[in-house]
Amino acid sequence: MSNWLDEVKWDAQGLVTAIAQDSATGRVLMVAWMNRESLQLTADTGIAHYWSRSRQKLWKKGEESGHLQTVQELRLDCDGDVIVMQIQQAGGIACHTGRESCFYRRFENGGWSIVDGVLKDPAAIYQHKH
Repeated sequence: MSNWLDEVKWDAQGLVTAIAQDSATGRVLMVAWMNRESLQLTADTGIAHYWSRSRQKLWKKGEESGHLQTVQELRLDCDGDVIVMQIQQAGGIACHTGRESCFYRRFENGGWSIVDGVLKDPAAIYQHKH
């Protein structure tokens, strides 16, 4: 039996795009990266784990903010190069800016307009700097 992780088409850096979608509303909350270890941890624990390219380390979503993502379903696309997770977002905040979704800017009138308000001040979410 082949390892299910081998069916994922990892990029040259050993990463795959991972989309977190609210299982109740269908809204895309965030897009991040996973490596083999973070995808395995996600499957094993039921909590979303990612690979932080900027920090070059494993990252359990919500480890600092408390805004854990409980995974309801994991899916792999037809090409094997994108993961979509149906998740429950603790606290209703996925974005480090304190918003529900990282996709809070909409293109209108030739520019990007902020269309979602901050639900919680990031300074109150993150008690210390990254």
